[in-house]
Amino acid sequence: MKQLVLISLFISLASMLIKAQSVSFDNYFIDKTMRIDYYHIGDSKSEIITLDKIYKYGTWAGSLKNLIDNFNNGSYYFKIYDAATKTLIYSKGFNSYFGEYKTSDDGLNGIKKTYHESAIIPYPKQKIIFAVEIRGKDNLLTEIYRSEINPDDLLIIKDQGIDKNVKVYESLKSGDPHIKVDVVILAEGYTAGEEKKFKNDLARFTKTFFNQEPYKSNKDKFNVYGVFKASEESGVNEPDHNSFKKTILSATFYSLGSERYLLTEDNKTMRDLAGSVPYDAIYIMVNHKRYGGGGIYNLYCTFTADNQWHEYLFLHEFGHSFAGLADEYYTSDVSYNDFYPKGIEPVEPNITALLDKTNIKWNQYLTHGVEIPTPWEKEVFDSTDLAWQKIRREQNNKIAELKRNKAPEADVKKLQDEYDAKDREHQKWIDKYFQKSKFHNMVGAFEGAGYVSKGIYRPILDCIMFSKGKKPFCKVCEEAIKRVIDYYSE
Repeated sequence: MKQLVLISLFISLASMLIKAQSVSFDNYFIDKTMRIDYYHIGDSKSEIITLDKIYKYGTWAGSLKNLIDNFNNGSYYFKIYDAATKTLIYSKGFNSYFGEYKTSDDGLNGIKKTYHESAIIPYPKQKIIFAVEIRGKDNLLTEIYRSEINPDDLLIIKDQGIDKNVKVYESLKSGDPHIKVDVVILAEGYTAGEEKKFKNDLARFTKTFFNQEPYKSNKDKFNVYGVFKASEESGVNEPDHNSFKKTILSATFYSLGSERYLLTEDNKTMRDLAGSVPYDAIYIMVNHKRYGGGGIYNLYCTFTADNQWHEYLFLHEFGHSFAGLADEYYTSDVSYNDFYPKGIEPVEPNITALLDKTNIKWNQYLTHGVEIPTPWEKEVFDSTDLAWQKIRREQNNKIAELKRNKAPEADVKKLQDEYDAKDREHQKWIDKYFQKSKFHNMVGAFEGAGYVSKGIYRPILDCIMFSKGKKPFCKVCEEAIKRVIDYYSE
């Protein structure tokens, strides 16, 4: 019986792939972009979607060949059907800010909240059905919203043009956006007088990006743009410091209650800015020195440009937003509850619940002869890292208190420098600890990942999705990124 089910599933998946490959762009779309804005409302127990506005603008940035997303990643999917034939003609998996909110304490306590979201699709020739699906705890997708959209509707907002206060910089131009990965880097918290700094930061991080594999070997498959619009004030909001700034995207630390989580809820402004260029992926570069960032799959990622770990933040957060990679760390504080339900295999390519030890999702990369699960020197690591996390919280609370009380800058700087030095020393300890392990650079299944110490496993002891510093992606993460690059650039 089990074999018949597996055979049936294989046939079903194969037919889906064949159908996906047969979708012709020219039959259903023109070379323009449609942006469908909607509101996502609810809490952990209920959620609804209501349509906002629809826009028509610019050249379509995505592939003309790969229109159906078969990565099976993300907590949601939006799907576009031809209204007349009911044919699936476009789809995209994604995560959302709302999806994270509903696992927070407020979401679990029934406090409803509204988030603004967008679906970006090639512009349809005929009427379409726009549907949104949610992934349940069983990993199956269920439709929660459906509506018909007429591309000839008079209320669709058409070709508004670029904001006259926006400047676009081409940091790397490799060719036609249809066969390239188009990355846009948005300026956040840069004043008019800091435009030169933005340009320098743009160049610096473009270089960082292409010094890292697999981006380095695939540089010719990318276009990178910088989009600058001046903020009224420099920096971003730091609620724990009683510091609030007037910036273009209203990004803020302490998102979902986590001091280092740096996100924006202003989806409309972000999409308006990003739409100044063709884009597949959005970076938000924040003009700040504090450690912080965030990355949400197929939405956007943020990072601070001037922190001592800026390169790590830049690459790590893009791993989330671009390739749907999971966090592999598990000792740091996060605002999520039961992000990965027990007994369910995570969809992310770089973590596993190890429900089938003989058929782990990265079987082809396993080190020959490695034991599954792979025993490692976890107890010493856990005790040392948890002790550091306690110190880290205390230090950050002291810094926040000094800033709230408007202490002298010299006092704040002294404590911040002390913290930064301790952070570097702890990371050196982690690097040396893993380098001494007999499992160093082996691919196996190491317990501790996805914010939990037990029951979720990562492929390798350490990679850039696990800890800070200048280090490579592991083979599993690297191959996952390559697959997404190919999806956009074929």
